[in-house]
Amino acid sequence: MKDQAEMLRQRIQQMSGKPSPKTLAVVSGKGGVGKSNFSLNFSLSLASRGYKVLLFDMDVGMGNIDILIGQSASYSIVDYFEGRKTLSEIVSTGPHGLHYVAGGTGLSHFVNMDKPVHMKFTEDLSHLFSDYEYILFDMGAGATKETVPFILSVDEVLVVTTPEPTSITDAYAMMKHIHLHDSDLPFLLIVNRVHSDKEGMETFKRLRTVVNRFLNREIIEFGMIPDDRQVHQAVTKQTPFIFNEKAPAAKALQQMTSRFEERQFEVISDKPKTHFVSKLKRFLFER
Repeated sequence: MKDQAEMLRQRIQQMSGKPSPKTLAVVSGKGGVGKSNFSLNFSLSLASRGYKVLLFDMDVGMGNIDILIGQSASYSIVDYFEGRKTLSEIVSTGPHGLHYVAGGTGLSHFVNMDKPVHMKFTEDLSHLFSDYEYILFDMGAGATKETVPFILSVDEVLVVTTPEPTSITDAYAMMKHIHLHDSDLPFLLIVNRVHSDKEGMETFKRLRTVVNRFLNREIIEFGMIPDDRQVHQAVTKQTPFIFNEKAPAAKALQQMTSRFEERQFEVISDKPKTHFVSKLKRFLFER
């Protein structure tokens, strides 16, 4: 009799012939760098171009994606893990048809659950993911035992920092932590709240130099977002700043999205692409 893991593997391979979605983790070494705001607005920028996008708020206990949108999600990941709702039922709909799952405290409970619960979760994910082209995980600041398996399972990691020295140091520490688990996982660096292009480029250079020297690898300079007063106003009004097309931050993010959409950068990896759910399952069951 085939075990559940084998059945899940076959189901992933047979999912309607669709290509697996691109999965991304948005991380930062410290809080307060605008990571969640970037995650939301980048997701909305992709969704506005017609892509089917799902944003998971994985900031345990501190999730705020629904607040940034100006909505109140009916359900969160907690409702799923406590058995009140199915995974598809906790998905909310935001602007531009963006789908998102509100955060909560459920992830910390999940990591301590037994194998059957993990198996059900990964199986439900495999069904849910088949409906999307992009899946983004807005991770909490830093790395925990709950979040690391999710980060290591994605295709690419978007690292958000600011030009502040402490933010740069913490961003490097985050990349180092991930690198020690997987030296091939691509890093795409975003420098937020820059006061000038020069400041942004200097931040890229500092991180590129230290990562190359101590980790012997490259990072992708994905883009920079200016320190824009209209971003702060948008947060206060609970309206994504991407809607203000004239805002410098919105223009910068749209350019970044075009660069991502057209793959105007090279990602080098010796490893064949593996479905997110397959990787997550391996990390969870090998603990």
